[in-house]
Amino acid sequence: MLDKLVTDFELASSDGTTFRLSKHQGKPLVLYFYPRDNTPGCTTEAMEFRDVHEQFAKLHCGLYGISRDSIKAHNGFKCKLELPFELLSDAEEIACKLFGVIKMKKMYGREVRGIERSTFLIDKNGVLRKEWRGVKVAGHVQEILDAVKSLS
Repeated sequence: MLDKLVTDFELASSDGTTFRLSKHQGKPLVLYFYPRDNTPGCTTEAMEFRDVHEQFAKLHCGLYGISRDSIKAHNGFKCKLELPFELLSDAEEIACKLFGVIKMKKMYGREVRGIERSTFLIDKNGVLRKEWRGVKVAGHVQEILDAVKSLS
């Protein structure tokens, strides 16, 4: 998928609108997939994105978090953490399948199907330029910010 145009898709957004990928051409876009609202790793990751959101905005880069949680859950999470960016609900796994982020994972000794923490950088023309899979939260957000800067 790298260096290829990303297929258009639509998802419900926490701001009450419908996010459509094609409407975001003309500026870079970061989509980060995370397993679940209000879990420790996902909370840390969201706060790290929140804390540097202004730097993404200065680069005219859109930023969206995506999980399978409902819009109601997203809005609670967003409000609690004061997130300045929108969260997208992918309950039907449309984007999850498109980006191949659904994996079998071990949780408390059992195999469960869920989202592998992953981030994707799409350029202003809608082309996937960079991907990070199996992400560890520490230092990840700065790495993405550096990659966005390198697109300019």
